[in-house]
Amino acid sequence: MQRSGWIGIGVAAAVAFAAGWALRPGAANGSGTAADEAYAGAPPAAAPAAGDQQQQGGMLEERTKGSPDAPVTIFEISDFQCPYCQLFAQEVMPTLEREYIETGKAKIVFLNLPLIQIHPNAAAAHEFAMCAARQDRFWPAHDLLFRHQEEWAALAEPGPFFMQLGDSAQLDAADLVDCFETGAMQGLIRYETELNARSGIRSTPSFVVEGLLIPGALPAENWRPILDSIYTEKTRE
Repeated sequence: MQRSGWIGIGVAAAVAFAAGWALRPGAANGSGTAADEAYAGAPPAAAPAAGDQQQQGGMLEERTKGSPDAPVTIFEISDFQCPYCQLFAQEVMPTLEREYIETGKAKIVFLNLPLIQIHPNAAAAHEFAMCAARQDRFWPAHDLLFRHQEEWAALAEPGPFFMQLGDSAQLDAADLVDCFETGAMQGLIRYETELNARSGIRSTPSFVVEGLLIPGALPAENWRPILDSIYTEKTRE
């Protein structure tokens, strides 16, 4: 889909995505998740989008943090405009990274689930992040999006702000604009959104750890017994 530039990627992008994905409005609740009723009647599946064979070529390596040989895999299903996802990224993820990812016990894989009916700038944010992944700069873009969430989430047109974030993430500006204007990442984001929803995952953040679904931004002290138990089971001789 051709676009005239970055200025019009706010509400217009959300409307376009909504039309393509047929998502229905959701609402934020007080348990630490933002729920969306997309595909509410679909039967749940055993794994998120990354479990599908077609998804294996969807730049998962660029969105993975940790050793490829880590025995425990954490799939994070997230929305860049979700405040609870921001909470996880800023207050919980550093502890998990220090204690499990850097030690080689676990790796984390980011999957897209923008809840665009309640987060109108999420579509553009996820495109920005995936365009950054195309340049192997997903994680710097990820961190910047959450660090500045309150700023870009309030904008009617977040495009110029994302261009500034692209500079901060050391992205090639021409490639970034081309990626966004051609909609190069829209199909991948739509695919993951639909498949995660059909898998019964309708809130962010949600996590799938070796088949265990964990909804919500749990504090680090709640993560430790879960990951320690799974790691012990996975490495038992």
